[in-house]
Amino acid sequence: MLTTVDLNCDMGESFGAYKLGMDEAVIQMISSANVACGFHGGDPDVMNRTVELARSFDVGVGAHPGYPDLNGFGRRFVDMERNEVINMIVYQIGALQAFCNKHKVRLQHVKLHGALANRVDIDEELANYAADAVLAFNPELPVFVNPNSLMHKVLLEKKLHPILEVYADRAYNDDLTLVSRKLTGAVITDPDLAAKRALKMVAEGKVTTITGNEVDITGQTICVHGDTPTALNMISKIRLLLKENGVGISSFKR
Repeated sequence: MLTTVDLNCDMGESFGAYKLGMDEAVIQMISSANVACGFHGGDPDVMNRTVELARSFDVGVGAHPGYPDLNGFGRRFVDMERNEVINMIVYQIGALQAFCNKHKVRLQHVKLHGALANRVDIDEELANYAADAVLAFNPELPVFVNPNSLMHKVLLEKKLHPILEVYADRAYNDDLTLVSRKLTGAVITDPDLAAKRALKMVAEGKVTTITGNEVDITGQTICVHGDTPTALNMISKIRLLLKENGVGISSFKR
């Protein structure tokens, strides 16, 4: 059983006049923030403010690059060549790095977003492209990754630094891929259920999949999506249940 775990949330996904999530409240209860880099959400002002908030509450900052798809919130696959994928990811990490430099915050990690993140788990070629982007930018930069995925395998092969991530608010298939958001039950919105799932993954190394099977899982960081409607209450419940069971919340800052 882990005695401490990182608790992360996708943030900074508002842009222009459009508000998404409850970043100002959520950031006070997490240890790591995955900050949108302008392609699926976010813009320069939002990125600046999110990094500033993270610094204020001593929260680790990670880049959250995704496909260039504002209309689809980065949750639609985009067919791209190797150099396009690498440059797209490097560009987004670099944009966030600039705001980290501005606020004297160290960039802590990378976490791929949406369709890009889902695809690298099952597409070894794309996983290699994404890993090569991190290698090009900074090979010491840890990458959040689903355990036992192709992306996890590729990161290890390239001697990069995977951080195993589990999801409190998403249902799993038996192979530990995430259930498609198009299917009923893919997103878990009940805060109590999400908290119990998080504790089970951390304390027992088990998750109940969409089919009802119990599967082994290992996680060093727990994710709640910022656009889940009950995210604020969910994070609060997760923190409380973990604390009651002797598990602390802490980032793994480099």
